[in-house]
Amino acid sequence: MATGFGGPENLSLVNREVPPPGPGEVTIEVRAAGVNPFDTKVYSGAFGTDPATLPISLGVEVAGVVTAVGDGATGPAGPLSVGDEVVARPSGGYATAVTVKAAVVVPKPAEVSWEVASGLLAAGGTAVHALTLLDLKEGQTLVVHGASGAVGLLAVQLAVAAGVKVVGTAGGTRHELLRRHGAVPVTYGDGLLDRLREAAPSGVDGVFDVAGTDEAIDASLELVSDPAQIVSAVAFGRAAAGIRLIGGGPGADPGTEIRGEAWRTLLPLAAQGRLELPIGRTFPLSEAAAAHELVAGGHPGGKVVLLP
Repeated sequence: MATGFGGPENLSLVNREVPPPGPGEVTIEVRAAGVNPFDTKVYSGAFGTDPATLPISLGVEVAGVVTAVGDGATGPAGPLSVGDEVVARPSGGYATAVTVKAAVVVPKPAEVSWEVASGLLAAGGTAVHALTLLDLKEGQTLVVHGASGAVGLLAVQLAVAAGVKVVGTAGGTRHELLRRHGAVPVTYGDGLLDRLREAAPSGVDGVFDVAGTDEAIDASLELVSDPAQIVSAVAFGRAAAGIRLIGGGPGADPGTEIRGEAWRTLLPLAAQGRLELPIGRTFPLSEAAAAHELVAGGHPGGKVVLLP
């Protein structure tokens, strides 16, 4: 957890007793915990530096095994039992065990690894949220900025499966990955707008931004006639441009209901081998600070996961 504000040097392991589950709760032995860029912002000072909030428990997605069950512990898919393999969206998931409300616990398909299961719901929920708002139809064109990251790549796959033409911006080393998933890759940097127009000669119907750069937003505003058809999970400084912001930032649409139901789409597709979440790197729980340094660098090469 974070014992101070600033960078990853403020993270440390703390021994705390895991409370037994009360009514409507379960305790989960954590097998893997997903790391998200938002985790680094929680203690960065971006949301305030009130010392009364310290220490801050981190982590909002885990996969693990139910070890204890409170009365009436029923999740979205039904009653929960000891021994169930599950995926959950807790508060404080960077832990060896966590007690959570059953309402945020869903079954883990046996075909999905612990690492992928722990990292799918937050990134995938963001992708599903954005695509739901954009509501593109078969044959329309979507640009995804930051298409080779965890969120972007999931959005690419979901959109392609729906018959949408996808153009994705990424560094050159990630172009083959995007081609493999059916997207047209475009390199970011000088001349981006011209390259996007060349890749989408019939025009662009919507944009999903997980890059957050002015370059990405400026090019997008030139490509679509309605700025509301630009959805960003990161460009909070560009709200005045009329784009739609999603997630946990200021003024953003949290999409609570959409994200809460996204598992019904994401987990079955992953179990069927129709949705890939590349794992960039795993770290032991004791090296959470190193994991945050990698994520903060912006190019982790896939989802970063902690293994308690």
